[in-house]
Amino acid sequence: MARSVNKVILIGNLGQDPELRYTPSGTAVCNMRIATNESYKDSNGEWVDKTEWHNVVAWARLAEICGQYLKKGSQAYFEGSLQTRSWEDRDGNTRYTTEVKAREMMILSDRDSGGSSGGGYQSGGGQNSGSHERRQPERQGAPAGHDPFEPDDDLPF
Repeated sequence: MARSVNKVILIGNLGQDPELRYTPSGTAVCNMRIATNESYKDSNGEWVDKTEWHNVVAWARLAEICGQYLKKGSQAYFEGSLQTRSWEDRDGNTRYTTEVKAREMMILSDRDSGGSSGGGYQSGGGQNSGSHERRQPERQGAPAGHDPFEPDDDLPF
């Protein structure tokens, strides 16, 4: 049998606050809408900005973390897989939804723009570092609020 891969990586911004709810059995589920942006030149040489919207769902502890730390405008990294599920609308018609089932999430926003930076979370594992405490890394020998690394202007990146 041939091997296959179902892996999705998204970096984008939440278009609205996460919707956290619980199943009747008590499992947390969080639904989010993530916007990704692409810029390209059209045939006339004009820049075109294109926004693509993605439905992302997180389960269990990862869902609770998303609901707690993310908000509208937060930038986050999601890693997971595509899944398609069916459901019935009010009229009894079968509908299909394709969404990203998140396995990992990392908050990329700073504290002022929606969430804390550097928090990486996995479904079923907690934060990557093993600690649930959210704090800034300590810096030795530099005054508070001053980054000791100041890059040269002629760096190529």
